[in-house]
Amino acid sequence: MKKLEDLFEHQLKDLYSAESQLVKALPKMVKAANDEKLKKAFEEHLEETREHKKRLEEISKELGFKPTGEECKAMKGLIEEAEAFLKEDAEVDVRDAGLIADAQRVEHYEISGYGTVVRYAKELGHKAIANKLQKTLDEEYNADKSLDKLAEGRINKKAK
Repeated sequence: MKKLEDLFEHQLKDLYSAESQLVKALPKMVKAANDEKLKKAFEEHLEETREHKKRLEEISKELGFKPTGEECKAMKGLIEEAEAFLKEDAEVDVRDAGLIADAQRVEHYEISGYGTVVRYAKELGHKAIANKLQKTLDEEYNADKSLDKLAEGRINKKAK
C-alpha cells in the first residue's frame, strides 16, 4: 500500500468481508433469540446488512475493483465468540442478554470501520461515496441504539 486510496480499498474489502460473514451469522442469532422484539431486531438488521453489502458492491464497482479478496479476521473472531456463547448452558433471558452483548460488539466494530472509510472517502474527494458510507454508518448507530433500548428496557431486567 502506497497511498490512502490503497488503504481505502483495503478497508472497503475488509468491511465487505465483515458484512458477508454477518449475513451468514445473523440467522443463527435470530434462531437463538427468545424475546420476540430481539428476534425482530436481528431480522431487521439482517435485511440492513444485506443492503450494506450491496452498497459496498456498488462502491467497489464505482471505484473499479472487486470487493472480495480480504478476510475480516476481527469479524470472524467476534462471530466465533458469539457462537461459543450460544453453546453455553444459559437461561433463555440470560441468553438474550448475552446475544445483545455480542451483537453490540459487532455493531461497535462496524461503527469504527465505517467511520474510518467515511473520513477516507471525504479526504479522497469521493463525496457521493462518502454519503453512501455515511448512510450505512447511521444505520449501524441506529442498530446499536435499538439494542440498547431492548437491553435496558426489558431484557436485562428479565435476565436478573
